[in-house]
Amino acid sequence: MNVSGDRTFDAPRDIVWRVLNDPASMAKVMPGVERFDIHDDKRWTAHVKIPLGLGGLKMKVDMEKVEEREPEFAKMAIKGAGVGAMLNMETSFDLRDADGACAMKWAAEVKIAGPVGSMGQRVLQPIVNQQVEQVLSALDAQVQEARRAE
Repeated sequence: MNVSGDRTFDAPRDIVWRVLNDPASMAKVMPGVERFDIHDDKRWTAHVKIPLGLGGLKMKVDMEKVEEREPEFAKMAIKGAGVGAMLNMETSFDLRDADGACAMKWAAEVKIAGPVGSMGQRVLQPIVNQQVEQVLSALDAQVQEARRAE
């Protein structure tokens, strides 16, 4: 399943870049984070409970930044495992200046295996879209908080 989109943040690109590359900030934008471990500046692990319909899926999610061109581009490889599902995702973002704001183009390729993955794209797509919107809104809040702290 591929998802992508655009978002504009009312903040300079350097602030958006800093938030996107700060593991502590990213822990605050991920839905269902129960614990977040920072291994180094390129590798993090999150223990999450992903909301899926009536229940939730507990997963250990390993994230690694695999490519970076500061302050405009980064790509991450994400692997998660939990009872009933395995997640593989590659996500990236491009940032550019936009009249005092920062425009972000993002994309993610999401692969889910196991019983949860067998639910099919028709069932999973709305859940993924909802989670993406929550992450982007939380990211915007983190960017605004960082901007106020400047």
